[in-house]
Amino acid sequence: MEVQLTNRQQHILWATVRHYIATAEPVGSKALVEEYDLGVSSATIRNVMGVLEKSGLLYQPHASAGRVPSDSGYRIYVDQLITPSLRSRSVSQTDAMRTETLGREVEVALQKQLQWQDRSLETLLQGAAQILATLSGCISLITMPQTTTALLRHLQLVQIEAGRIMLIVVTDGYETHSKLMDLSPTPEETQRDSEVIDRELQIVSNFLNSHLRGRSLLELPYLNWSELDQEFQRYGEFLKNSVAELTRRTLAPTATQIMVRGVSEVLRQPEFAQLQQVQTIIHLLEEEQDQLWRLIFEEAEPEEGSKPKVTVRIGAENPLEPIRTCTLISSNYRRGSIPVGSVGVLGPTRLDYESAIAVVASAADYLSEAFSYFNP
Repeated sequence: MEVQLTNRQQHILWATVRHYIATAEPVGSKALVEEYDLGVSSATIRNVMGVLEKSGLLYQPHASAGRVPSDSGYRIYVDQLITPSLRSRSVSQTDAMRTETLGREVEVALQKQLQWQDRSLETLLQGAAQILATLSGCISLITMPQTTTALLRHLQLVQIEAGRIMLIVVTDGYETHSKLMDLSPTPEETQRDSEVIDRELQIVSNFLNSHLRGRSLLELPYLNWSELDQEFQRYGEFLKNSVAELTRRTLAPTATQIMVRGVSEVLRQPEFAQLQQVQTIIHLLEEEQDQLWRLIFEEAEPEEGSKPKVTVRIGAENPLEPIRTCTLISSNYRRGSIPVGSVGVLGPTRLDYESAIAVVASAADYLSEAFSYFNP
């Protein structure tokens, strides 16, 4: 969401979100004057809050009430107002230190309470899920690792019609998986002879087989696809995304592979006062974990320094209806550079984002290190 805010608007949005997270009460200008050193009058704050409301970042639940952050307001807060570059200007150094300290506390708690040598992998993940729930105050979600040994035996690209290609993958167990793909050809490519395209696809198939045969399916979405010959570069991203989707479908786990902790605590939050909403969330956690797994096992590329990416889905950004009033924060833990499982927390949109992101990132780092112990 592209919203350009002035420094003053940033400060007031940040203060409004922080105050609402702490109190769960609509925020008025008087509260911001009393609690935050914003350097402006109550009237100025009211005017700015009005502008933020017109921009869709705040809203009034009732005509006489203060303002509450919208999903878009939380998104701006996460993307722009809690980054290190902005902390130095609009957020106190105390907040930055608090986040860093919490990350270290997670690592210390995991190291102190979980001894790899004395525990099975499942017991380790159960313990990590409980610690994550306790420290974050959210529902914690940790998937069991994907340890499939399926290897690629053969790959074939076949033209079905103009602009449509089928990817066929055969594993070493002679299981066959396929995906139909739209190549979105240019007008010039549409006029090309079908036999020429068939020959080109065969050359690409041969090239891929020579490079990928014998590789684990888990590896395929994370290979360096830029190694494709320049002549076939246009297939690179297209093939990478298709193989990633096919791998997700092939490796989809059973519902027993997600550890869930902290449900009773988070459901005491005022956002979950309606029984029907609570029931739909519990049904998702207990009966539809396959849908949840596909959501939290986000196959994201590692960021700089091989640090796992932390994904934050706020409110309506969640595709699953039962959690469209919640925030889901997740990250992958890895074996080397390959994601094998996920760590996540689920809570109301009114949560301490800095702390929750720090907790998830630290837990993912710890489990990546622990998993190398169980899978040398």
